[in-house]
Order: sequence, then structure tokens, then C-alpha cells
Amino acid sequence: MASTLTVGFDLDMTLIDSRPGIRACYRALAERTGTFIDADLAVTRLGPPLVEELAHWFPLERVPEMADMYRAMYPSIAIAATTAMPGAREAVDAVRAAGGRTLVVTAKYEPNAKLHLAHLGIEPDVVVGDLWAERKAQALREHGASVYVGDHVGDVRGARAAGAFSVAVATGPCPSEELGAAGADVVLAGLPAFPEWLDGYREALGAAPRA
Repeated sequence: MASTLTVGFDLDMTLIDSRPGIRACYRALAERTGTFIDADLAVTRLGPPLVEELAHWFPLERVPEMADMYRAMYPSIAIAATTAMPGAREAVDAVRAAGGRTLVVTAKYEPNAKLHLAHLGIEPDVVVGDLWAERKAQALREHGASVYVGDHVGDVRGARAAGAFSVAVATGPCPSEELGAAGADVVLAGLPAFPEWLDGYREALGAAPRA
């Protein structure tokens, strides 16, 4: 088990608090395009793909163009403003200490996801972007993830579609009750509780205690 354990993590509001950077990026996009965007509202519903949020503010035919503009300005605006969520580094380190591998699967544009992780010094073994909800199962199955950790009901759906154990953290837009109702196998208050949970999970499967 220790040599084959692979744990997947979502990114926004699971490993990173990207709200300040995303808020600033939406405000810059609004200024550049002359279009009203309620950036404070937008950051309360992080999780789904960018194009879904942009569709609230732009005509559908303009959404691809706006997504390209947003993604191009994102590195210079959002990366430095983003912080690691409490317990994020420790959660990734706990998997590594158990002899396992870590995988980040996110709906975020993959190059920007990698910039966030590099900036914060969080080093998963694999990063896969541009996947949301059930489509996350593609990457989870491909890399053999037996656990997927996320903050959104879409992450729960992705874990279930992959046949992975769904660990939900109540640090994003979805409260604990909603995550549980969506089918999460366990709901944690946040990632600081993850290393202890992982110890119990591995012991239940007959693994040696984490070093």
C-alpha cells in the first residue's frame, strides 16, 4: 500500500487560497473591457471552469476571447497574491512520508496551476488542469488515485466517478452538509486534519504507520 498510494488534490480553496488574486484579475478584466464584473461575488463560487463564471458577465460568443485575455493576464496579477491554504504543504508531505504519490487535478488552466504550485513551493508528482467534476475521473483513474481531496461538490462527483475515496474539506464554497449530501466519504474542517486522517485510513487498510 505504501508504495502504491496515490492521493489527488484539488487546487483552488483546497491547496491554495486564490481569492485575492482571482478577485484582482476579474477587476483588471472588467477595467480592460469596460464590462461590470462583481469580483467579490465571483470568488465566492470558485470551482467550476472559468468559462462558466465569465458567462455570467459576457455574451456567450465573447466568452472564449475573454477567457484567453483573463488567462494571459493571470500570471502577472494572481500568482503573487495567492497563498497556501493552512495545512496544504503538510498534507502533501504526509502522502510523501507514507511512500505515496500526489496528484493535483483542477479545473484551472494547467500552466497557471503549475505557476501557483511552483510559487508556493508545493511539489506534487503530477499536475493536470482543465478538468471539472466527473471529467476529473479521467486523470484520477489514469494515475491510479485511490483518494481525492477537494472542497467542492464537483470534486466529490469526480472522486466517485473514479471510484476513489472522497475526502472533502469545508474550506471552499460548499458547506459540510452539502459535501456530505453529495456523497463525500469523509468531511474534514480543513487540511490540518488530513495527516491524522491519512494515518487512520492507511491503518484501516493494513498499512504500516506513517514514519
